[in-house]
Amino acid sequence: MTGYIHSTESFGTVDGPGVRFVIFFQGCPMRCLYCHNPDTWDFHGGTAVTEDALLAQFERNRPFYRSGGITATGGEPMAQLPFLTSLFTKAHAAGVHTCLDTSGIVYTAAQQEAFDTLLRVTDLVMLDIKHIDPERHRALTGHSNEAVLAFAERTAALGVPLWIRHVIVPGWTDGEDEQLALGRRLAAFPNLKALDVLPYHTMGRRKYEALGIPYPLGDTPAVTPEAAGAARAVILRGLKQGLRERHGK
Repeated sequence: MTGYIHSTESFGTVDGPGVRFVIFFQGCPMRCLYCHNPDTWDFHGGTAVTEDALLAQFERNRPFYRSGGITATGGEPMAQLPFLTSLFTKAHAAGVHTCLDTSGIVYTAAQQEAFDTLLRVTDLVMLDIKHIDPERHRALTGHSNEAVLAFAERTAALGVPLWIRHVIVPGWTDGEDEQLALGRRLAAFPNLKALDVLPYHTMGRRKYEALGIPYPLGDTPAVTPEAAGAARAVILRGLKQGLRERHGK
């Protein structure tokens, strides 16, 4: 089977546990205002490659991935669902840890069995929740968060370990009320294993300039790691509130 890949990274250390072979899928339906990979948006771009060719690249350095595995990111990897499923099926059969880094935006219950087939060969889902409010999510990304949260619920139903990522963006996700609401919502997912709260950065601005695309957030300042850490503490406070509410304590 053939898919379309933007690029690969041989020794990724921030896209899942351990050292990983990271595959950047081409194509994404979202237009996040702070996206730092606008060169992955176009579904007609990328390089055609088979899952066997990607696995061969992995095998060449397999000793380095002893504590890691393969991560599919993007772009939006689930937009190429049959190819992604075939890749993960073969990797899983070979004993390779599979990690899916996704926005969840293309999930639909109408294709639940197809998504379930993927999740059964996925060892970890890293899910980006851009904003917990559906309308603010739409303003930030061009889409509601309904599919995102439905996908998170499906990972919980199947018991797939879930790792949440959330970016703190000035004027968008830096409010305490939003952070508490996110934390309370996360209490619904018993499969939640980790929470990454990331600071907004401006490193993608040069890509927009190179592509001749206006940078949506203009002069929005970068967020410090300390501010992101403080936001994470608020989200965790909301998570604890949510757990107490669910357990009646």
